[in-house]
Amino acid sequence: MTLMNLLVDFARTGRIGPLHCGMPLSEAEALLGPGRPHPAIRMRGPDIDGYPYAWNGLELATTQRLVSEISIRLSPGSTTKLPPLVLPDSESYPSTVLREDLIAGLDAAGCGHDVNDRLTFGQQSSILSRPAGVCAVFFPPGGGDYRTHRGHHYLGVIYKHTV
Repeated sequence: MTLMNLLVDFARTGRIGPLHCGMPLSEAEALLGPGRPHPAIRMRGPDIDGYPYAWNGLELATTQRLVSEISIRLSPGSTTKLPPLVLPDSESYPSTVLREDLIAGLDAAGCGHDVNDRLTFGQQSSILSRPAGVCAVFFPPGGGDYRTHRGHHYLGVIYKHTV
């Protein structure tokens, strides 16, 4: 499995392997190992809602100790580490994903998507997959050597959030 396969499958299904919104955090930690809690969780305790637990580039936010958001954060021009459960046989992957490449992958998989008007403004753009409702947010290049595709947008985060 490649990072692109993982991203397309997540956008298509709203799941990452056995991870899904609504599952107890304890089940996710049984699969992934203990996550690194956000500083607010460390200060106020595990019952505080909306803050993530992180496993390198993978984050799970919770509401009433249930997973309410799954996100993968990428840093273009760098590499990302994801747990083996999420991306087997890999310590890290290059995390530069062009908007055009992800959209081509979604189209090839038959995964519908629309412009997400709520998060498309200024220089950033966003799409929302159908029917899973996974949001991908893209940004223009910042600094770094990955600027070979000027005028393109790079994936910064892809996430699924439940209300």
